[in-house]
Amino acid sequence: MRRIDRIYQYIQKKSALYKKEDLTGRVGIGAEEVAEDLGVLRSNVSRELNALQRQSKIIKFSGRPVLYFDKKILEDLCDTTFGEGPLLFDSLEKCVQTDTDKKSPFDSLIGAEGSLKKQVEQAKAAILYPPDGLHTLIVGQTGVGKTLLAHMMYEYGKLIGRFSEDSPFITFNCADYYNNPQLLLAHIFGHIKGAFTGADNSKAGLIERANGGILFLDEIHRLPPEGQEMIFYFIDTGNFNRLGETTRNHQAKVLIICATTEDPNSVLTQTFVRRIPNIIKIQPLSERSVYEKIEITKLLFAGEVQRINKPVKISLEAIKALIGSIDSGNVGQMKSNIKLICAQAFLNGIDNPDYIEIDFKMLPAQIKNGLLTLSANRKDLAVVNHAINESIYITPTGGSLFLKENNDEPFNLYQMIEKKINLLKGEGIRNDLIKQILTSDVDAYIKSFYKKQNDMHMSMKDRLLKIIDCDLIDFTEKISFEVQKCLKLISQERFLYAFSLHLSIFFKRLKSHQLLPENAIEGTIDQEGKEFQLALLIKKKIEEHYHVRVPDSEVGYFAILLSSLKEEDASIDKIMIIVLMHGMHTATSMAEVAKKLFSTDDSNLIAFDMPLEVRPQEIFEKVIAKLQGLKYSQGILLLVDMGSLCNFGPMIMERLKVPVKTIDMVSTPVVLEAMRKADIVGIGLQDVYDSLKNFKGYETSTKFENREKGELLEAIVTVCSSGQGAATKLKEMIEDILINIENRQIQVIPVGVYNLEKSLRKIKKDYRILATVGVVKPNIDVPFIPLEKVVNGEIETILYNLLDIGIVKKIPKMKNLVLRNFCEDSLQEFLTYLNPSKVIDTLLSFDQILEKSLQVNLNNPLRVRLIVHCGCALERMIIGKGLIYDDDLPKIDTHKLECVKKAAVIFENSIHITLTDDELCFIAEMI
Repeated sequence: MRRIDRIYQYIQKKSALYKKEDLTGRVGIGAEEVAEDLGVLRSNVSRELNALQRQSKIIKFSGRPVLYFDKKILEDLCDTTFGEGPLLFDSLEKCVQTDTDKKSPFDSLIGAEGSLKKQVEQAKAAILYPPDGLHTLIVGQTGVGKTLLAHMMYEYGKLIGRFSEDSPFITFNCADYYNNPQLLLAHIFGHIKGAFTGADNSKAGLIERANGGILFLDEIHRLPPEGQEMIFYFIDTGNFNRLGETTRNHQAKVLIICATTEDPNSVLTQTFVRRIPNIIKIQPLSERSVYEKIEITKLLFAGEVQRINKPVKISLEAIKALIGSIDSGNVGQMKSNIKLICAQAFLNGIDNPDYIEIDFKMLPAQIKNGLLTLSANRKDLAVVNHAINESIYITPTGGSLFLKENNDEPFNLYQMIEKKINLLKGEGIRNDLIKQILTSDVDAYIKSFYKKQNDMHMSMKDRLLKIIDCDLIDFTEKISFEVQKCLKLISQERFLYAFSLHLSIFFKRLKSHQLLPENAIEGTIDQEGKEFQLALLIKKKIEEHYHVRVPDSEVGYFAILLSSLKEEDASIDKIMIIVLMHGMHTATSMAEVAKKLFSTDDSNLIAFDMPLEVRPQEIFEKVIAKLQGLKYSQGILLLVDMGSLCNFGPMIMERLKVPVKTIDMVSTPVVLEAMRKADIVGIGLQDVYDSLKNFKGYETSTKFENREKGELLEAIVTVCSSGQGAATKLKEMIEDILINIENRQIQVIPVGVYNLEKSLRKIKKDYRILATVGVVKPNIDVPFIPLEKVVNGEIETILYNLLDIGIVKKIPKMKNLVLRNFCEDSLQEFLTYLNPSKVIDTLLSFDQILEKSLQVNLNNPLRVRLIVHCGCALERMIIGKGLIYDDDLPKIDTHKLECVKKAAVIFENSIHITLTDDELCFIAEMI
């Protein structure tokens, strides 16, 4: 018998000895007991027990020691059913509830055990109080949940037998007729024929209709004093009269629940208030706990998900903004905000068949401001970060979970194309336009997927082998050679990604007999085009290689894919440069000079003159109109001279939803430099902007004179998949290293792997490239420093040796700029209360003392993990939530623990924080 089976059998045997009356608190068997009885190492027992818990075979009870119990036996003993997945509870009472508790409507009320606990107790008492309950007044701002609480009181009354299942619950808003007190009273108490003009017949009122149940009177402060008098007389005696009658000869048994947004002592008569013994005050949403706000937000999103019947993914920043925007509107206002946001997201994501995405960018301005409000409250911000550390994904079944990547079908061309074609054909769009739109969409789809996969930092084949088999990759590679002969594709890698994944989905459909309709994309493909003919060839090769029949409809999908790949490589958008200046011809003259010097008529440079008599708003509208027909997806660089033109950037950004950067005090050299930088493929808007901020003109650098002498500026090129992520970060790190070098003007330029060699050729026109750093080694004859050398901290030594500066070997590890930068950036994301820039030196000193005590040299990745962990441990000490080193975890090497304790003294001496023994154990366990 396997060890895990022996342990499971032991847990079953011991669990079976329990009786129902023994079930209280923490029950079960500990790892120590299992280890002793079975003669197995305790660490191995803990490992197997945790595996059994993950398999949902046993239940784990936390504490000291940790206990385990057989799941099925506990379900039988408690006459209940637990869900699937790893089950962890503090005690038996937490996981097993009585039938009455399960059915109580208050169990579903968020805050019933928190901020609303007193109110729930009052509500229950109002229903339970003999003989017929207590009349109740609920007080609270609009939207706090007064009506919801009244409904829950009614449901609770039915649960405990106070009301029958068919007892009425009548709701009436007194504000509906507050301008006509006579009609208001007639609605509540009824009226006789002739009681007022138009009363042609006698009619029963709400009190009679509510007999045997509850009458809920909302906005009771709108009831006139005579009406309040009639209500409290009814409360006292149970008798009432209809409007127009002189004697109170009607009787009813009704529990009155009133609600108001006002101060009862100011708007209600004192005699009426005295008749209402139970007053429940509900605090506004802004005064409730952050955890409750989060749960309410998730609940409201879940309600919208049910309506639109489609999952919704909400980013963490969007949730923070929503919670921070809670003010006087309470739950009602928040519900309206979420409805509006979901509606907008539904429209934006109409082409996404999988889910609707809500992020911070799409929120209205007043809700976005909530992020700043929440950020100002560091305590609440810490709670939100602790409760939600990823996006939330809510499904129509009501479940909400932290979003995880789903790699089952990461690339599904069918879903995207089918949905798009149905939508476009339904709108009556012509087939030739549908083809153009499809090609563009597939291009974006492939580019997005390719970038996401590239960011995983694995080889191409390794990434594909995770989801498709080796033979399919090899076959696709052979197909790619045929494609390159006909279409001359530049990006073979991207073709391999897109086509191999598409074929994988195709074969899955073929095996499950999910064939496509023959006319699915009929009319949208040019059957005479080169792509379609090549698609026919691919169809033939698939049939020959795999001995299957490829449906004719599949050829159209192949053609669309080929078309998008070909067109994707045909053009690259550049940064749009706009020159805006006061005067009659200033901007246009400057742009003309720049175009002539560059011998180009480039459409990514446009100029606008603003005569002094013209209003700025007119020029702004001209700029927007001009941009409508141009490509500016890479962002807009605004070059202006002064005054109101400096404010155009945020206005353009708001109108066109595109990044905009503004440089003022523009001159002809600035325009020239902007054009030169923007022309280098792979350089982003931020990098061009950063370089221009410090640009002082060409005359100080003698760039043109140096060129004539055959001399170029020096540069180091950083490379990543996009040219904007890791490459920009590497640029910052290298600049920090080079900052102390005198008499050397070395530029650091980030680029992307796409069209890398072309980008490098353009850079070499202006610079002498000293080295390249990053994820890909370019095909040029200069030193290459791989990314792992950066992570390991070797780049400083390499660069200084490369530049013939021999002092770096004397730099102590504590001054390692790469390590410092990595650690400080990571701590910026994790710490809320501590300032990373203030504690980083102390943490680096701790590492230095620890390594000296241990007489070891830790590698940089381990140093980063250790320093970040220690930073988080210090913050846990501040908020009083230190980790507990569980008995299940491995025993600690006493020598390592003593070294950690010795090094940790620096925290007490420098920042007056003492780590607990448990936290010190975790640090020792790391090393």
